[in-house]
Amino acid sequence: MDSTSVAWPFVLNHASAGAMSSNHPVIRVKPREGRRARAGTPWLFSNEIEMPAKTLAPGMIVSVLGDDGRVFGTGYFNPKSLIAVRLLAASADVAIDAEFLGVKLKQALSLREAVYRAPFYRLVNAEGDGLPGLTVDRFADTVVVQITTAGMEALLEPLRAALDDALAPAQVVLRADSPARALEGLDSYVRADDGGRIAVEENGVRYFADTASGQKTGWYYDQRDNRAFVASLSRGKSVLDAYCYTGGFALAAARAGAKEAAGLDSSAPALALAEEAAAANGLSCKFVKADVFEELERLWASREQFDVVVADPPPFVKAKKDLEVGAKAYRKLARLAASVAAPGGLLLLASCSHNIPPERFALECAAGIARTGRTAKLIRQAGAGPDHPLHPMLPESAYLKALAYALD
Repeated sequence: MDSTSVAWPFVLNHASAGAMSSNHPVIRVKPREGRRARAGTPWLFSNEIEMPAKTLAPGMIVSVLGDDGRVFGTGYFNPKSLIAVRLLAASADVAIDAEFLGVKLKQALSLREAVYRAPFYRLVNAEGDGLPGLTVDRFADTVVVQITTAGMEALLEPLRAALDDALAPAQVVLRADSPARALEGLDSYVRADDGGRIAVEENGVRYFADTASGQKTGWYYDQRDNRAFVASLSRGKSVLDAYCYTGGFALAAARAGAKEAAGLDSSAPALALAEEAAAANGLSCKFVKADVFEELERLWASREQFDVVVADPPPFVKAKKDLEVGAKAYRKLARLAASVAAPGGLLLLASCSHNIPPERFALECAAGIARTGRTAKLIRQAGAGPDHPLHPMLPESAYLKALAYALD
């Protein structure tokens, strides 16, 4: 497939993609502000900077200096965002062009190729790879690009040139449809060559993902290691995968020799892909379309139990204002999931809500399990895999939390 056939929202001109001036407007940090940025955090909030007298377009590349002349670096600016500046380089007046982006992409690629044998992984994880506002998931010769900030949106043309140089993908899917874009004043859209259904290889299982209309990029690489962990304990066991999406944990368990594997989800399209994957792998799995809370209540009432139970829901805490309501939902889910776990069973509970702190999530899970009258041992705490690197000064970006318990 011709990689230039994607309907990108610009006219691609590789010859001029790198021709960007390095003489940027200057943003000044207020006196006694920018404490975290001085320590190395790549963010500056709107109340920490002197807003420029001249209006700058959202996404414009800027140099950032302190009131004392200290250089914070080069980044992009958005007056509409709470995080007003996201830094890309430690020096001022750095040209943020195809060459700059290409170096970052090749560094990210080198890390993944050192860890993974097959080309299925998260290639770029935003700030963790020095490219804030950008996520790239690789599916062999297809890449799915997520843009969440005005600054990265403005860099789409040199980004595409850099992707072509570093990877030469056959197909690029642009998923510019994250709710976070609204906070940057951006519209939502998707650009893809054709249908988004592709194959994903992980832990010896062949899955299918819808990269054009599925959740996020169509797949969740962040749970790769947790799926492998659950699979390693599933041989000869009955396994329930609540919020299974396209069959992640259930199929991994079946591939590892589970005597029974079942998945619950409310999305018919996702379950259709799970069924297709089961057939492609020659695995026997049962997938049920249902409201997970209601189905867990039904299973508990009918005294059905499973040796291994996984509950990996969508985010219950989408914003800080949702914390208390979302925390109660996690507690209830933990209670219901523990209720259908067999004696001596394994329970894995996960959260992808970065707005609930790890300590609070663990507290709610423990409280939910305790309400069943059972005792539990926490045997594993985990997050995303090494293809989801974190910026060391942004611990709050470690959104994924997975807790595994051995129940009595």
